Amino acid sequence: MAKKSKLAERAAELEAAVAGLFTGTPAEAPAAPAKKKKRKAKKAAKKVVKAAKKTAKKAKKATKKAAKKVAKKAKKKAKKR
Repeated sequence: MAKKSKLAERAAELEAAVAGLFTGTPAEAPAAPAKKKKRKAKKAAKKVVKAAKKTAKKAKKATKKAAKKVAKKAKKKAKKR
């Protein structure tokens, strides 16, 4: 059996719900997709890790730059003497 598209699936669900309203039989509640939530949480966690790494990289670069600047100044000062 071919996999239904999300749109076709949703349309079938809505049709069943509408039919249920007219016939008086409640349509079964669709199960909550727990997997999707997990994936979203994982994605969010990845984003946080990525942002943290980026910040750490920037901080490391800034520290390195500052250290180079100090070394350059010291070298210049030593040369003046």
